[in-house]
This record gives sequence, structure tokens and C-alpha cells, in this order.
Amino acid sequence: MPDPLVSIIIPAHNEELLLPATLAALALAVADLGDPAEILVVDDASTDRTAAIAAAAGARVVPVNVRQIAAARNAGAREAKGELLLFVDADTIVPPHLVRRAVETMRTGAVGGGAGAEFEPGAPRWAQGMIAFARWILRTAGWAAGCFLFATRAAFERAGGFDERYFASEEIHLSRALKRLGRFVILPENVLTSARKAEHYSFGHSLWLFVRMAWPGSLKTREGLEFWYTRRDKR
Repeated sequence: MPDPLVSIIIPAHNEELLLPATLAALALAVADLGDPAEILVVDDASTDRTAAIAAAAGARVVPVNVRQIAAARNAGAREAKGELLLFVDADTIVPPHLVRRAVETMRTGAVGGGAGAEFEPGAPRWAQGMIAFARWILRTAGWAAGCFLFATRAAFERAGGFDERYFASEEIHLSRALKRLGRFVILPENVLTSARKAEHYSFGHSLWLFVRMAWPGSLKTREGLEFWYTRRDKR
């Protein structure tokens, strides 16, 4: 079997509920792509069946114990064999045509890019409004949403990967670094991401968490970032 051209990297901590749908969508995307590809699940200290589910789906499991999204993504990139890297969150559905567009974009000279994100149907209206506003900000600035970002390996390594000083906003720092290296493309399509956080945090609490992010140094510690690091999935 030829070495993979494309590596899809999924950081995951206790994602047994949502990971199967993510992997199923990516398996379809890989089949549609027609190029050698691999899927890696970076199992970051999970205590559930995340690793077993990933392995059963044919993904390569990379075990780590870092409890940081940036570090988990970087660990996956180090283990990946492909020259084109796609980073997908474990609760995000990426349709095949969007994976294909990302690969084609890099093949035609872009150093990387991303897409917008929208919540799955049924999310509270305030959450839909909040993610739409965030999507507008990211598109206006030319930054990738954290749940879907892609880069050539060469550009990713030149940019220094995801900045592990940050426990959140690491995708923005990488987007800015990649833009300094060349063409960085935000595709017009959106990926579909889970609205589970909106089911467990009120509008006021969510707004407070985002306002708190503006405090100096607040993103360099996991404390206070439970929106990203605390799982409250329904069972």
C-alpha cells in the first residue's frame, strides 16, 4: 500500500458518543477522495471506549496524556505520514466534497485553510446566533474554525504547529502564522459541529466564558475553559 498523501487527525477525549459519526463521515470522504489517506485518532487520556471505537473503525490510534487540544493535535501531526494534514474535531461532520476541496486547495498552492462551522439542527436559537456571529468574525479575519483546519506539512512545520502555550484559540494563532507563509483559504462551505455545549451551558454562562477569554493570560491555563475541556454529554 502506498504511503498516505492525506492524514486526517482527530483529537479526542472521552468521545465515544460522537466519534462514530465523525469517523463514518470521514471514511466516506476518504473513499471519495481517491488518494491514499489515513485517519488518526489522538486519544488524549480517555477513560471510555474512544480508543476501541477508533480502532474498530480502522483509524490509527495515537495515545497521549496531555489534556490540551493544541498538544494533542501536534502529537497527531508528528505521527502522521501524509504531506497534507487535515485537523477535524471528534464531534464534527465533514462532508466528502469539503475534504476533496481542502485537498485540491492545497494541491493548487495554498499553504492551508479552513471552513466555517454551524451547529447541528435543533440547537437553541441563541447558540445558532452566536456561532453565526463567530463564523462572520472568522471569515472576515480569514481564520479557520478550530473544528476544521488544514495545512500542508511543510507549512505546518514552518509555522511551528499549534501553539502549545494556549489551551484555546490555538487555531487562530496557527491561521495567522500560516497566512504569513502564503495563501490561506477559507472555503465557503460549513462543517456541521455538535451543539452539545449549548445544551449544558446557558446563554449567560457561555457569553461570560467568551468575555473572560479577553483577560490577559486567561487562555494559557485550562482553568476557566470548561467550555472546551469539560464533557457533559447526555447518556
